Amino acid sequence: MNASETRWLNAEQQRAWRAFIIGTTLLTDTLDRELRQAHGLSLAEYEILVRLSESTGRTLRMAQIAEEMQHSRSRVTHTVSRMEKAGLIERCAAAADRRGVEARMTEKGWDLLVEAAHTHVRGVREHFVDLASDEEFTTMGRLMNSVADHLLTVNPSFADIRSDAD
Repeated sequence: MNASETRWLNAEQQRAWRAFIIGTTLLTDTLDRELRQAHGLSLAEYEILVRLSESTGRTLRMAQIAEEMQHSRSRVTHTVSRMEKAGLIERCAAAADRRGVEARMTEKGWDLLVEAAHTHVRGVREHFVDLASDEEFTTMGRLMNSVADHLLTVNPSFADIRSDAD
């Protein structure tokens, strides 16, 4: 596509796009800061604990964590290493094939997640959910699902590309 074929954003679309970029950046930074200040836990670490809490035996393969979070494997490995040193997670050989590595949440990790969940949900409500009507929130959810579906359709190997990006 050349410059003459570009469908430029109109002024309203440009304002909305910039508001989305600024809003998501500020929201993510705020939720991360609140978790760090209250619990010494980053938003990424919190998300890993949540995913482990929702899995059987509070255990997931490292590759699955990376894929679900759309983070590179090396980024997840570094994050899990910090969490392991803090006693929140332990790594072990995968039960199914012994070649893979699994992360398992410890009781200390569970206790921290139970504490931090209140801070996180309060922040999500205060800084995001409660600022929209139910209809607006539902519409936003549908839009973001459409964005994710579209991006995965046009590039199904997105997770593989992300694995090599960092």
